[in-house]
Amino acid sequence: MTLSNHERFLTENSISFQSRRTFLGRTSAGLGSLALTSLFKPSLFAAKKTPPNPDRTLGVLESFHLPPRIKRVIFLYMSGGPSQFETFDYKPELARLNGEPFPETFTAGQPIAQLQGQSLSCLGALCKFHKFGESGQEISEYFPHLGTIADDICIIRSMQTDQINHDPAHTVMNTGTSISGRPSMGSWITYGIGSEGEDLPGFVVLTSKGGRNPQPISTRHWHSGFLPSKYQGVKFNSSGDPVLYVRNPPGVSRDSQRDVISTVQELNRFRNESLADPVIDTRISQYEMAFKMQMSVPELMDVSDEPRHILDMYGTEGNDGTFAGNCLLARRLAERGVRFIQLYHRGWDHHNNLTDFMTICSKLVDQPTAALVNDLKQRGMLDETLIIWGGEFGRTPMAQSNKGAVGRDHHIRSFSMWLAGGGVRGGMTYGETDELGYNSAVNIVHVHDLHATMLHLLGIDHKRLTFPYQGRDFRLTDVKGNVVHDILG
Repeated sequence: MTLSNHERFLTENSISFQSRRTFLGRTSAGLGSLALTSLFKPSLFAAKKTPPNPDRTLGVLESFHLPPRIKRVIFLYMSGGPSQFETFDYKPELARLNGEPFPETFTAGQPIAQLQGQSLSCLGALCKFHKFGESGQEISEYFPHLGTIADDICIIRSMQTDQINHDPAHTVMNTGTSISGRPSMGSWITYGIGSEGEDLPGFVVLTSKGGRNPQPISTRHWHSGFLPSKYQGVKFNSSGDPVLYVRNPPGVSRDSQRDVISTVQELNRFRNESLADPVIDTRISQYEMAFKMQMSVPELMDVSDEPRHILDMYGTEGNDGTFAGNCLLARRLAERGVRFIQLYHRGWDHHNNLTDFMTICSKLVDQPTAALVNDLKQRGMLDETLIIWGGEFGRTPMAQSNKGAVGRDHHIRSFSMWLAGGGVRGGMTYGETDELGYNSAVNIVHVHDLHATMLHLLGIDHKRLTFPYQGRDFRLTDVKGNVVHDILG
């Protein structure tokens, strides 16, 4: 029998790893700790329960808290904050008062990003709205393709968040708090229920840009925080190799690469038998994942097997770094078992030239977004997928003028998002803002509520998925959040 390099190394050097004294020291301490642990937490030694979903892997939950309605989430993140007044929330009274002073009764004592202390005037919608589908949902003329799927989406007009500037607002939307360093929503999900696939990360991020002033985004927005680092999101590049060093260098075969990784893995496992270090656990799992990705990622990115009508439906030639190309990749990632897929499109920070930049952004995202919904639907995957569309906040009903070019400032007290897919009632508009669109007034939905609802659809009770850190149990929704049952079918 021929031994591989790592087997030969371990056989020839096994004596040097462990002496008789080391063995006795380790086993005596280990047995004592084992006995003590069994007294305080006997459930650790109970028989392992079989998860009700055999496709779920590597999550910490032994079983779902409640019956899951979906398998995955695709978050279409409109970075910069799209204006609700040019997308999904038409306000006739605001249009009637266009150009008039904005009533101080709305704004007194309220934080405003760049308009603080300035003269405020009403700014009605800079576009027309139309009713779409049998449901008659009102959507602006900037989004004719979204209009074709009006009966599949649930528009929420009454969103609210806590932070008025981009970076902290991104942090709230992604992690449930404005405190940097906390786990992202994708990390919480993969920590809880793992991923269906075995050869791709459970949490993948793709980015594109186009429009005004692409706002910076940070890796901490898809980081695992204090959760084990194997649950953090993996960003795929828009050009070149999607993951750096995913291909073997010249002269290195797959077999030799496998041999090196196996040797390193065995050494890590041997060392971790005594340390039980979660960092080493992560290193072991990530070495293995990286090796699998050398095969899976090139196959994922090769869209030559996509028929022409699918490429035309999305409006892309494939892996080109555009939002359209990323939407196609999102569907392919979903097919391969990725649990949380997040697409950032950067360019929605419209402080000026609102009409021009809305035209650019809407043309880049309208068609491929509708294509993604329709593509999943025709493949029987929409019912097991939750799609979320929206940004970190909305825009003001007051005008912001920059050298005569009209735009809108940041706004946190009301904005719009929409959801589609498994468990969500399509063709529904939920929540209302006041007559000028300044405050969410009816059925208010906070970011915490959005997170709680998302976890609920995945079969997770947001109050029970926790992690002990710094003396308390943390969760994605912190101490808040309610499931929005009214939008669930």
